[in-house]
Amino acid sequence: MNIITNPLYLQVLVGILVGLGAGYLGSFMVFKRMSLVGDVISHVALPGIALGLIFNFNPFLGAFTALFLSIVGIWFLEIKTELPSETLVGIFFALSLALGLLLTPEQELLEVLFGDITRVGPTEVLIALILVSSLFIIMSLIHRGLTLSIISKQLAQSVGINISRTSFIFLVLIAIIVALGLNVTGVFLTGALVILPAAAAKNISISLANFTKSSAIFGGLSAFGGIVLGNYLGFHPGPIVVLTGGFIFLITLFFKK
Repeated sequence: MNIITNPLYLQVLVGILVGLGAGYLGSFMVFKRMSLVGDVISHVALPGIALGLIFNFNPFLGAFTALFLSIVGIWFLEIKTELPSETLVGIFFALSLALGLLLTPEQELLEVLFGDITRVGPTEVLIALILVSSLFIIMSLIHRGLTLSIISKQLAQSVGINISRTSFIFLVLIAIIVALGLNVTGVFLTGALVILPAAAAKNISISLANFTKSSAIFGGLSAFGGIVLGNYLGFHPGPIVVLTGGFIFLITLFFKK
């Protein structure tokens, strides 16, 4: 069998790409104290996935559309109402989960909730490669402004950084990586793909640059180890990816800086 079309090879490739992106973004989410947003916002994708299954179009497109619309809504309402983003995310989470559970075909529900990376093909690999590469490029352009806005909004504004625009771009990037992560770990576990690598990296990091790089590496390792081990043991890869991330976190506790 050609390695390019080998199912396990494609699964591992998609998993590593998504893990790298999720880990990297996760480091900024932990730094920004919004690590649970990734977990909650993944549920917002459920109605979009359900519509994709019902009308037979790519579930990724449905998931990203639902996530994007929700993020625009959260961003707009945060400006208009001055409610905390956590409150607004919670509202969208509850409504989306209820709607998604009603719409999702029962026979597809388990796959949607816990992911099914076994169905990825060359197209999914190409999409992941393009989107994750774009994510790193965009983050390289906004990471200074994002970091300054986390430390002090007044400081960021004083040097001419548009905080609202930077936050919106960051939220869109979260939507992209969450939509990609749904193939790997599903709606219920995608948040762990973002949080665990960052938490592990925080244990051993002494600088922000080291923190973000280590988080990306741990994300890639979690996905790689979980997918390979899951296939070897005959288990569903999604939960094994999360458990691998948890194992890495436990190891880093012994090397905590």
